[in-house]
Parts: sequence; C-alpha cells; structure tokens
Amino acid sequence: MLIGLLAVVQAQLWLGRGSVGEVAAMQQKLDEQKARNAIAQQANEQLAAEVRDLREGLEMVEEKARAELGMVKPNEIYIQVAK
Repeated sequence: MLIGLLAVVQAQLWLGRGSVGEVAAMQQKLDEQKARNAIAQQANEQLAAEVRDLREGLEMVEEKARAELGMVKPNEIYIQVAK
C-alpha cells in the first residue's frame, strides 16, 4: 500500500497539475513577462521625463513644434534637407 501511495505521489509530481514540466513552463512565461514589463517601464520613464520637460518649459514645446510640425519663427526661413 505504501508503494502504491508513493507511486501516486510521484505520478502527480511528474505528470499532474503542478508537475515539474508545468512549473518550468510557467517560470519561462514569468521570465518573458518580466522582460516585457522592463521594456514597458523604460518607455513609461521616457514618457514621464518628456511630460516633465513639457511642463517645465516652453523650449521643449518649441523644439517639438519645429521638429515634428516644421513650424518657424517670424522672419525665419524653413529649409528641409533630404537625407
């Protein structure tokens, strides 16, 4: 009877729910999610820094307007150089 119980426990460990293979697969998924979270965290920090810059001064607003919208100041000439 003890051998039968031991066989059931071993079968559960190797084949059942919470088995070694399932735990390894879940660990791999966890590692992948942690990597995605780290990338998202970096993007969030970059966006937060940009928001801070936008709130602190108009220089960033002016730079964005010039770079993204092609805006110019009065008495300036806009020249676009093709790369």
